[in-house]
Amino acid sequence: MDQSIKFDLGLINRYDKAGPRYTSYPTALELHEGFGDKEYRQHIAKSNAAGGPLSLYFHIPFCDTVCFYCACNKIVTKNRKHAEPYLANLCKEIAMQGDLFDSNRVVNQLHWGGGTPTFLSYEQMKTLMAVTREHFHLRDDDKGEYSIEVDPRETNDQTIKQLRELGFNRVSLGLQDFDPAVQKAVNRLQSEEQTFSVLEAARAEGFRSTNIDLIYGLPLQTMESFALTLDKILAVSPDRFSIFNYAHMPTRFKTQRQINDADMPSPDVKLAILQMVGQRLTDAGYVYIGMDHFAKPDDELAVAQREGHLYRNFQGYSTHSDCDLVGLGITSIGRVGDAYIQNVKELEEYDQLISQGQLPVFKGVELDDDDKLRRAVITQLICHFDLSFAAIEQQFAIHFADYFAQELEALAPMQADGLLVASTEGIKVLSSGRLLIRNICMVFDKYLAQKQQQFSKVI
Repeated sequence: MDQSIKFDLGLINRYDKAGPRYTSYPTALELHEGFGDKEYRQHIAKSNAAGGPLSLYFHIPFCDTVCFYCACNKIVTKNRKHAEPYLANLCKEIAMQGDLFDSNRVVNQLHWGGGTPTFLSYEQMKTLMAVTREHFHLRDDDKGEYSIEVDPRETNDQTIKQLRELGFNRVSLGLQDFDPAVQKAVNRLQSEEQTFSVLEAARAEGFRSTNIDLIYGLPLQTMESFALTLDKILAVSPDRFSIFNYAHMPTRFKTQRQINDADMPSPDVKLAILQMVGQRLTDAGYVYIGMDHFAKPDDELAVAQREGHLYRNFQGYSTHSDCDLVGLGITSIGRVGDAYIQNVKELEEYDQLISQGQLPVFKGVELDDDDKLRRAVITQLICHFDLSFAAIEQQFAIHFADYFAQELEALAPMQADGLLVASTEGIKVLSSGRLLIRNICMVFDKYLAQKQQQFSKVI
């Protein structure tokens, strides 16, 4: 499989508009409050009848300090005791949900995100994992994907050793940028020593995958300054990179109002950074997985993409397409059977529902046949850049050219621009179209017209 990308500035400028990241289809905007505890239980029952492994996502919302760019659901506090009542409720939710899923369903994937999961003490993390193991069938052979997001400022060698003992075997390190001026502008002061000592500790403890998170488009960034950050990280050779486009939306996210608009890089500077990143990582031997993700050729994501079984869910790219995803904690989103489910976002409401013995669901959506069909098309394109009409026709008993006549017509300008090739057999995304894969997927999104303004730009 050709996993290369081609940077075409003219095309990127022409197609740079707002659109979803497609961690799900339909997107989370389609979840509604008419779906609650009762409906979720019904879908769990259907899921148990179908069987199969599980994936668990835990949202740990606490952070010691606020990063001004952050758009995540978080609670900023220096008082570690503030986590105690939340963890007590989270353990109760684990028990409630665990009792609803068949005990023989193995958890092949587990992820702690946030917030800052390493805000928790070792004893708290140990308790949380023990309760999880009590109510879900966790693997004990280290063959699952058990991952955690860490803030190197909140992590040391001992923390990494403890996380490995708890069963984690993949780690993602938040960084964003090493430049001191940029760090000050976004209120995230983090040294090279802090970052690389955690990376080295993870390797020493046998973590099977290491990822570095970066963001381009932050205040005061230049192509030259970001290149220096990239040089330093390439020198230590992590297995994966996640390099995100910063979406500056201060009207939606209060903390972003702390950023000086005058410090924001121009669109041309952002594109120059993106082009530099793609070239440097490709020259260093990394392959483009898609949607801001790069990996070494022997990494599981790169291998899964070449072998045709890469998947995408609310945690990003995954090798476990066969898992139902169970969301735990405030604001977490799951996918069980043919439904997406989201928990309440506020601690008080979460506490109230848990104390009443109710699942803390506040909205969701059940997919209809058209949703499932379009999800399959979008997932295939965004993961593999290649779509076989025959495979979709066989799975959904449709004639692709008839069902998607309007969509295929809408792809014609993209084919003329060299983003893709559409034939009677299928769609093949070319190197110039891979950075714009969201645009291609948007053609198949029936909900997009009335919601597009609510998404960030694709580049």
